[in-house]
Amino acid sequence: MKRTTPLGFALAALLLTLGAGTGAAQAAPPPEPAAASAGLIDALRDDLGLSPARAEERLRAEKAAARVEEEARRTAGGAYAGAWFDPASERLVVALTDRAEEAGVRALGADTRLVRHSAAALDRAKARLDGRAAPRGVAGWHVDPRTNSVVVTVVRAERDAPAVRAFVEEARAHGPVTVAETAAAPRTYAAGTVGGDPYYTGNVRCSIGFSVHGGFVTAGHCGRAGAAVRGWDGSAMGTFQGSSFPGDDYAYVSVHSGWWTVPVVLGWGVIPDRLVRGSAEAPVGASICRSGSTTKWHCGTVLAKNETVNYSQGAVHQMTKTSVCAEGGDSGGAFISGDQAQGVTSGGWGNCSSGGETWFQPVNEILGRYGLTLHTA
Repeated sequence: MKRTTPLGFALAALLLTLGAGTGAAQAAPPPEPAAASAGLIDALRDDLGLSPARAEERLRAEKAAARVEEEARRTAGGAYAGAWFDPASERLVVALTDRAEEAGVRALGADTRLVRHSAAALDRAKARLDGRAAPRGVAGWHVDPRTNSVVVTVVRAERDAPAVRAFVEEARAHGPVTVAETAAAPRTYAAGTVGGDPYYTGNVRCSIGFSVHGGFVTAGHCGRAGAAVRGWDGSAMGTFQGSSFPGDDYAYVSVHSGWWTVPVVLGWGVIPDRLVRGSAEAPVGASICRSGSTTKWHCGTVLAKNETVNYSQGAVHQMTKTSVCAEGGDSGGAFISGDQAQGVTSGGWGNCSSGGETWFQPVNEILGRYGLTLHTA
């Protein structure tokens, strides 16, 4: 960016760190990063009710669980039926369809649960639903490893509507289904032009997601390919090089000369700015935080993955559902777990006064789609 902000100071600190100790003889192994800053601990206390000690312990456990999940998937093979982080035990729970795989998975440091349906079978059942249009009273659907089923979420006030009931019955014909209710239908979080530290396209305000080499990633509903982007000061900032919505909700914006990218997520004074060190995916049940230009910094937990969200503009696939709140203008902003990028804010329901739920598009999918490299510290 062009101005000196906390982000700029973070960049300066990063450059000083990278420039120090160039001689091999005087170089020392970098210290293990702290589990969390004091500000992040405060945010987890406020949003999740965790004491400082519990927040530190949980963040370390979640980081370990993310590593175990990747190994468990490979170890279990076709018997893998999903996994989730259990806050009570602070361990990863891996669902399996074959008892013979339990010992190998437990040796990795995970707990196990025997279930009937594999992740592959549940994914196939969900994919059949993805091929049809859903009525407005259906908010979305996803595979839930904890219930070993496809969860279809319906808007409470419309649960008995004939079209909603017909959709649920069709879903049950394709596989095991659990019906859940939500207070309201999801919507995207774009907003009209107002003040703050966002980016603008047309009369829409959205939020920057993560820096990539050459620009940043954000939400697709914020602008179409070729649309010009203005920065916080109204000056020309860049151009949407690629955008997809609905179906997906992601975009890539290249930035002009005079704007730079840094591996930082703004803490907005609630916490210190966060350095981004990678994009390892957090498991279901893990804590997660969001940064956006309207409601700044808020935290919650990962509720579900690979959910199809039924917006009024059309369905969006492969979304991650969270308990984090958001409001208009937060679209495109960063979801981060510890120092690992997770995704860009898409939409949800509710607000940050009364609460709600928010979905994000996973960042690794966006990087792969456009061949981008995440800017990391």
